[in-house]
Amino acid sequence: MLPAGEPKFRRRPADRPAEILAAALEVFAAHGFHATRLETVAKRAGVSKGALYLYFETKADLFRAVVQNTISPNIERVKGMTSAAAAVGFEQAVRTGIGMLAGQLLSDPRITGVIRLVIAESRTHPELAAIWHETVVESGLQLMCELIADAQKRGEVRPGDPRLFAFGLMGPMLLSVIWRETFEPVGAEPVDVPRLAQQHLDTVLRGMRP
Repeated sequence: MLPAGEPKFRRRPADRPAEILAAALEVFAAHGFHATRLETVAKRAGVSKGALYLYFETKADLFRAVVQNTISPNIERVKGMTSAAAAVGFEQAVRTGIGMLAGQLLSDPRITGVIRLVIAESRTHPELAAIWHETVVESGLQLMCELIADAQKRGEVRPGDPRLFAFGLMGPMLLSVIWRETFEPVGAEPVDVPRLAQQHLDTVLRGMRP
């Protein structure tokens, strides 16, 4: 049994990294990168600042770990479901993937808060955009391009640049994040992201057919 007053972070060493990352996701989303203090993350995680530094040397290291270990696995789930749905056709695969993206990920204010952070602070902290691009954007874009290119070979999608088709499919999802994070806080009418995704796909998928 541990002595009375034993610090919380020493009671559960195996849980420490996960607790730090969960706390960091919330703090980054709420305050942005520049305004986030490691002391705040440590306090929310219930560990000392010294314990946090055992795992993450810099704030950028912590942000990378948040993206890789907290956000990226959710993106991988979307990719896995999309790939599985591809067996029944391109349109079903796209509806499954974008529907999950809209209904779960882009409805999570912590994730949309981090996206806002990347957009707002990428000029002063370009490493944030690089981390997000390498970890999230490029792999998702590659998956979508491959799905479109394969569908073109099967005659399900008309000729055209797969990358530009992918941008067209995903554009409103990014706009919904900008709207939610920029305009809803000042009183703009909220956008129903799942309905937006459904209506957009009803339109754009018809335009992609041969």
